[in-house]
Amino acid sequence: MSTPFDAVILGAAGYGGGELLRLLMAHPHLASLQALSRSHAGKPLYAAHPGLRGFLEQSFLGEMDWQSLAASPQPVVFSALAHGELANQLPKLEAQWKAAGIEQRLVLVDLSGDFRIQNTDTFEQAYGRKHPCPERLSEFVYGCPEVHGKTLRGARRIANPGCFATALNLALLPLAGLDITFVAASGATGSSGSGAHPQAGTHHPDRAQDFRAYKVLNHQHRAEVDELMATHGLPNLHLAFVPHSAPLVRGIFATVQVEGHTDLAPRFADFYRHAPFVRTVEDSPRVAAVLGSNMAELAVHSDGRSTAILVALDNLVKGMAGQAIQNLNLALGLDELAGLWNPGRLP
Repeated sequence: MSTPFDAVILGAAGYGGGELLRLLMAHPHLASLQALSRSHAGKPLYAAHPGLRGFLEQSFLGEMDWQSLAASPQPVVFSALAHGELANQLPKLEAQWKAAGIEQRLVLVDLSGDFRIQNTDTFEQAYGRKHPCPERLSEFVYGCPEVHGKTLRGARRIANPGCFATALNLALLPLAGLDITFVAASGATGSSGSGAHPQAGTHHPDRAQDFRAYKVLNHQHRAEVDELMATHGLPNLHLAFVPHSAPLVRGIFATVQVEGHTDLAPRFADFYRHAPFVRTVEDSPRVAAVLGSNMAELAVHSDGRSTAILVALDNLVKGMAGQAIQNLNLALGLDELAGLWNPGRLP
């Protein structure tokens, strides 16, 4: 019988925190769930996440009494804090976890970009700042479940991939071992990927009837994709990636184009034959078909000279909270599907 876990969500008032709450409440091995948010401390969870009204009636905590988890057989922390916040707080948090006697048992899954990149120079180039605790980087396993399933077993510190990175990883991993040095990729994402707080250029009214590129050839997720590919069979790959702001709320649609390699569809089908959350389709993947689910749809098309690999996923689920729970399931030796086996919604 699997050991139940007690979960704490840091930064639970944001979109990622809301999806974690929505998905975890149905997890068969969850024993308790606590949500932290200093900005919403004392307010009911439905104040930030109206869909949870009637399901989770508790309130946000402003501070966590870590001693309350001392008796937990398996404490778990999901960090949905903004980029940079966990890295700044981690030394203090680990001191508190040590004082509570849970540091060695606790599983930490970070949804931000703080620990995805192992090389400090690459991190600084991607995020424009020095890492506040570079000595902790090597402690984190990059949580790409389609290739790190065995590596994740027993992991105590997990860096969850970025949403664009997830789509690009899925499109590129089956190409490992081929003589490919250049790939052109584009990806369109919905407004929820920019977080719950409106910003210039990302606020939905500003993009609802627009379609434009941003961070052209310079998106931070490319760095983690490059690092993963360097260790998984594409060490000389030059990935030219152009992200786009789409008039959607949720969803990512990525297109990866490869020259000189055809008949790749069987290779992809074989690579993902045991991946429960990747399904191949014959025509085009559809964002609407995966919304709300941890599923990614993938298609491979060739004209005899070029190959296009298409991927659709929900940026808040497979690209964020759902994949975080998938990684936790693998880390704890649970059924990989636990709490996640539900279809998308269409229409």
